[in-house]
Amino acid sequence: MIVDSHCHLNFPEMVEDLPGILERAASVGVTHMVCICSYIDEFAAIRAMAEAHDNIFCSVGVHPHDAGREAPVTLNQLLDHAEHPKVIGIGETGLDFYYDKSPRDIQEANFRVHIEAARQTGLPIIVHTRDADEKTMEILGEEYKKGPFPGLIHCFTAGADLARMVLDIGFYISFSGIVTFNNAGDLRDIAKTVPLDRILVETDAPFLAPVPERGKRNEPAFVVHTAAKVAELLDQTPEDMARISSDNFFTAFAKATAT
Repeated sequence: MIVDSHCHLNFPEMVEDLPGILERAASVGVTHMVCICSYIDEFAAIRAMAEAHDNIFCSVGVHPHDAGREAPVTLNQLLDHAEHPKVIGIGETGLDFYYDKSPRDIQEANFRVHIEAARQTGLPIIVHTRDADEKTMEILGEEYKKGPFPGLIHCFTAGADLARMVLDIGFYISFSGIVTFNNAGDLRDIAKTVPLDRILVETDAPFLAPVPERGKRNEPAFVVHTAAKVAELLDQTPEDMARISSDNFFTAFAKATAT
């Protein structure tokens, strides 16, 4: 049993192949997956997909890339959508200062609204951060002083300081296929420092296919390769890492049920 904690199954190329994607996932033991929401206008379709499949959960949120593409999401919108039984997380949200597809002040305001939703619902906030370590730490630190909230950094590529900071506030760290890439030595060094009970694995499909599937469209079945690499780094067997990361998933996403 292994869980893909972050994927985008609603993308057109994924939707048209969904039966095959789910079959291939099941064939390698990927039992559950989370379809991540990137902006509110797509939430209804994501929710419908989760409703149609027992082993697909979903989140609700606005990606930093999309924070400026529609009216600012409100706390009440997030809270209302989060009441659905298949919604198990808030996000993805956060800061992306690499692409800067949305103004930074809008990204930051969007991030804080999601944090408040996580605080009020108790659902984990799913944080995207790229080239924004200092501001991410600043916002998380300021908000945590107002009251705790659960969360994780997805597709972790940040530095050691951010890793230590989020672990200190009880967050999880999720590794994607990037940890298998040849040029990801620094990331692998950080992975070796993460406690076993704080590790998640993901695909971020259809992006970032891991070695040995590099260059292909990513899909949940490929999460086994990421888990195997993390297992190698932490002196675990692939079977143990599958169990550990899955147990962590159902702890982090406490609203999810292993049915």
